[in-house]
Amino acid sequence: MTGQLIYVVGPSGSGKDSIIQALLERLEVTVMRRVITRPSDSIGEASDSVEPETFEQMEENGMFSMSWHANGLSYGIPFSLDHYLQDGKTVIVNGSREYCEVLHEKYPDALLVLVTVEHELLRQRLEQRNRETIQEIELRLQRNQQFEKRFLANVERWQLPFFILNNSMTLEQTVAQFYEQLEHFQKGSEVMIRNQQSAQKIA
Repeated sequence: MTGQLIYVVGPSGSGKDSIIQALLERLEVTVMRRVITRPSDSIGEASDSVEPETFEQMEENGMFSMSWHANGLSYGIPFSLDHYLQDGKTVIVNGSREYCEVLHEKYPDALLVLVTVEHELLRQRLEQRNRETIQEIELRLQRNQQFEKRFLANVERWQLPFFILNNSMTLEQTVAQFYEQLEHFQKGSEVMIRNQQSAQKIA
């Protein structure tokens, strides 16, 4: 039995971690813990921190199902992801928009979820974190617009299953929106499977 991979992407400050945690508390899902080359005392998601040299060695030894590099850091998703999917589990990955082409090749049935936030609200959230200068935040916002535009173009070109989750509202509203979108996706998948089965019978 094959499980379902839900690949969540979006800009820093969009609230991906909060959404994923809320889903973990409400759904029977497995959330992959990322391996990241940043200090263990850094503020942010619960992750496993390693030195760049260690990460590189893990990557060479095939210990990651996915790995990418962004914002001066390296990110890895442990190989246990594939075991969970083989066991029929629903697995959530906090991913990267820039990795989607590789994702499409390795996991063509993955469901992509793009978390978006209104521009000014995203700016406020980034400023409240107090991790970057105003100039750095502006550059990040500009990059986000470029990433999002490229991501949407690629999703359309590859015809990937995905939906957009607007997190400009309360967390409860966003989670309710996720349930609704996921239900539409699952119904669409069931119709597609039935159509494929009918076509096979005709053939």
